[in-house]
Amino acid sequence: MKRLWFPILLLVCVGLPLHATHNRAGEITLTQLDELTYEINITTFTYTLSQADRDELEVQWGDNSFSFAGRVELVKLPNYYQKNVYITQHTFPGPGVYEIVVQDPNRNDNVKNIPNSVNVIFSIKTTILINTDLGPNSTPILLNPPIDRAALGQIFIHNPAAYDPDGDSLSYKLTICTEKDGKPIDGYTLPPASDTLFINPYTGDLTWITPSDSGWFNIAIDIEEWRSGVKIGNIVRDMQIEVYNTDNHAPVQTEPGNYCIEAGSVLGIDIVATDEDDDTIQQWATGGPFVVEKSPATYTVDELSSTIGYSRAFFEWKTDPSHVREQYYTVVFKAEDSNFETPLVNIRNMNIKVLGPSPDMPFLIPGSNSVTVSWHADTCVPVTGYQIYRKAGPAGYVPDSCIGGVPSETGYTLIGNTGSRLDTLFVDDNNGNGLSQGNEYCYMIVSVYPDGALSYPSPENCTPLVEGSPSLLQVSVTDHSSSGSILLGWAKPSDLDTIPANGPYEYFIYRSDDLLGKNMIQVGSFTTADLNDTTWLDDAVNTELFPWSYRVELYNNEAGNRFKIGEAESASSLYPDLKGEDNRIEIRMQKNVPWINYDYTIYRLNSGSGTYDSIGFTGDDVYVDEGLSNGVEQCYRVTSTGWRLLGGVLYENVNFSHTNCATPVDSIPPCPPNLNGYSLCDSGYNHLFWEFIDPSCAEDVVGYKLYYSATFEDSPQLIAEFSDYNDTSYNHYPVVALSGCYQVTAIDSFENESAPSVRVCLDECSNYVLPNVFSPNGDGINDLYRPHRTSYVERVEMTIFNRWGTQVFYTEDPDVNWNGKINGSGQLVAPGVYYYICDVYEYRLTGIEVYALTGFIYVYSGDDNEVFIETK
Repeated sequence: MKRLWFPILLLVCVGLPLHATHNRAGEITLTQLDELTYEINITTFTYTLSQADRDELEVQWGDNSFSFAGRVELVKLPNYYQKNVYITQHTFPGPGVYEIVVQDPNRNDNVKNIPNSVNVIFSIKTTILINTDLGPNSTPILLNPPIDRAALGQIFIHNPAAYDPDGDSLSYKLTICTEKDGKPIDGYTLPPASDTLFINPYTGDLTWITPSDSGWFNIAIDIEEWRSGVKIGNIVRDMQIEVYNTDNHAPVQTEPGNYCIEAGSVLGIDIVATDEDDDTIQQWATGGPFVVEKSPATYTVDELSSTIGYSRAFFEWKTDPSHVREQYYTVVFKAEDSNFETPLVNIRNMNIKVLGPSPDMPFLIPGSNSVTVSWHADTCVPVTGYQIYRKAGPAGYVPDSCIGGVPSETGYTLIGNTGSRLDTLFVDDNNGNGLSQGNEYCYMIVSVYPDGALSYPSPENCTPLVEGSPSLLQVSVTDHSSSGSILLGWAKPSDLDTIPANGPYEYFIYRSDDLLGKNMIQVGSFTTADLNDTTWLDDAVNTELFPWSYRVELYNNEAGNRFKIGEAESASSLYPDLKGEDNRIEIRMQKNVPWINYDYTIYRLNSGSGTYDSIGFTGDDVYVDEGLSNGVEQCYRVTSTGWRLLGGVLYENVNFSHTNCATPVDSIPPCPPNLNGYSLCDSGYNHLFWEFIDPSCAEDVVGYKLYYSATFEDSPQLIAEFSDYNDTSYNHYPVVALSGCYQVTAIDSFENESAPSVRVCLDECSNYVLPNVFSPNGDGINDLYRPHRTSYVERVEMTIFNRWGTQVFYTEDPDVNWNGKINGSGQLVAPGVYYYICDVYEYRLTGIEVYALTGFIYVYSGDDNEVFIETK
């Protein structure tokens, strides 16, 4: 590209010494105002002894535009710090990922871990993902200012007290401080430590153990924002730490602890600070609970009890249902001594999770194959709906103070949801399949809050189903063969004189080749005068293949008065469903019966004697036979013992199962790897890499499968397979665009595939820049007008106008390739300034997104080939 050097550029270079060094720390936060408009808040901390001061700062928006933010607040702080707040607004051209950069000459002098810091431009940046599918997104705000001092040889801790108003999860890591255009500083190093300097990725505690040199040092904290497993933004705080060689000791505060509380309750904590040098102490606190709109927390220093070397303060938060959210609130307690030479600070953190109160116990109305569940509406207005959980048999679950919802280990299963706070009725019919008789069905209700947070569960309530008539008691396999037999039994019907049904009576027996009785056909019938005959043998039935279901119907067969008595119910035979796993077989008791089985005795075939030997018993529906040899078939039978209460009479029964066989194999998948990745925009590929956080769950992993989807909505497609455990990285060259989502699975030696990893979505390469000068003079240099881009563009709609508004060029080519000639002619346009409007259709995670670019092009056709005007 040709360069045009104007005299004014020399003046700027001469004037550089006028930009006195002053920048010490800063960060950028954004608040979403509407779909595409944001308010930007730039906070910088500068050195007050410098003559430099800025009334406004330039903001590069990441969409090929820039503007200026004016200063709205200036605060003089101790230790030569000045806090500056700049605010402006910006409307982005469309959904996408935008990196906002603010830079200002220069950093202050003598920063020991930044080479020649006095000549290094200070820059800070924040990245935001705008995506309507993910909902509104404002960045976190950082409530603890970066102005603390450190002492040589003493542990230093800083926490930014990040609070996300949307309730998104946050993670923390150290990164490299940046210079011009947000690029990493060459030669930057972390400050020296006698042991280590690290940041807790979950709490945000920056810990320096311990400073081994005095002076000024800068570090950068990258605070990443996540929603539904997708990274939706990050803030980089650049901060300066002054390390002093001092005999002073920082105060010490009591450890506040971490808490989980129910919304509506009050949390009160005393924080005591002491100072071994007997300096007076100042206490204060910051964090999310202090900035919530309703019922914010308070922190009150007890002035009466405070004395030299001792201070006490009281934290109190009267929580409210509006405070319920999935993420913890962080409170940072600070204590600073009044040492004349070098005041030092101590920090302690407290994490608070606010959970919604449990709904009331549900009301249950049982039917023969369904249960109607209702409950009182939650009085917490933020509630958006409910989750309904069911279990066969009570769990006696006592909620953990920090866990909302119903954990899977309770045996409860989520069976339904409602969509509003007032929607408090749910009919459980097992998704139209009907509930099985013979179980006591228990239910718990959980309230759901706007960010997906779950309340404590309601107390459980349980009920059996309403029994049918005749009431079945036995479906027992008596002969195990392809032409076997099954014995049916039922309770003698009673109180028929109240109908009246005087007889004689006729029974009809129906059979279905499934567990739920969906394919019933009549297989037998008989008549009786007194109803004392309550058994029937179904012979010549294949008991090797199926669990069979039966229904018995009773009719009053009186001449002229024939009718069906009661509503028949169904019951199945007991079938041991087997699953071969690694050196064991899992036995699940499959049945659909109206009685309650309280004991199962497990029998396994003894290959030596040919008999079935008892190997164990259980009261659960699952039994695991362990210590087996893989590849050796095992056969099982089960005997159940149960009971049923009918009309105040307790009936007990014993039923024999079918026979089933299985072979132990390793069928347990490994745990999923932890996937990460980034885009190399100029090189045109995404670099993916993964590892196991817990290597013990991946001992027999032999390979991996990598899946890719081009957008949020697309289904993942397999793109690569790996047959080496150590092959844990991949460079993916997508055909259309670098934006996309990835998941990886692990494969073990038995070809079991793990669950997919957390989905990692990349959308970092949006960079379509139109230059503002070119020279179509036929010299072979800069003769075509083309964009600078690393983005992937389907097409553009670009129109170029002359100064009178006449169109001179139009194209849909993403590379533009304008040769300076008027459309449809060979005539070169006259030198001068031209205006363009360009709609860019870009491939993004949400599909094709459109945004508009406007600007000016200087067409130069002279002989001087050193023309260049830098594009902002």
